[in-house]
Amino acid sequence: MIDETLREADTKMAKAVEHTREEFAAIRTGRAHPAMFAQITADYYGTPTPLQQLAGFQVPEPRTVIISPYDAGAKSAIERAIRDSDLGVNPTDDGKVLRVSLPELTEERRKEYVKLARTKAEDGKIAVRNLRRNAKQALDRAEKESEISKDDNTGAEKRLDALTKKYVDLIDEVLKGKEAELTEV
Repeated sequence: MIDETLREADTKMAKAVEHTREEFAAIRTGRAHPAMFAQITADYYGTPTPLQQLAGFQVPEPRTVIISPYDAGAKSAIERAIRDSDLGVNPTDDGKVLRVSLPELTEERRKEYVKLARTKAEDGKIAVRNLRRNAKQALDRAEKESEISKDDNTGAEKRLDALTKKYVDLIDEVLKGKEAELTEV
């Protein structure tokens, strides 16, 4: 019972950290990378579709992304979705492909992105803490129903706290790396 609860909490906390990493990847840095477009969806024949499913991405230069739509009919929808996104870029149509040139980030914009990264990190930590609370409630219920002893519950709670600290520290570490990447000129 205890091991199962802790294993489930461990798995879900790892997923929360992974989700936070994905959120960080969507935050634009000074360099171009395809993950910037991961959260953007385009209206493709009336269905919101992720850009990764509509086009291929290439990064020939540090500040340029070339987007090659799989279907030429989707090009205008992709262009509109990128223009309407919060990336602050304007794609240009080169005939068969879309070219996105990323401007240099201003100091003010970098600070905004750092603040956004901190917010996303805090959201990740909250998710980890909520998972801890749920696991703790499950352990308390098991103790109340006499499935485990009070001593077993106390030991499991200590293991759960160590697990929670591990994942919160991991989020802090990922945040520190992202902040360094954002402030790098």
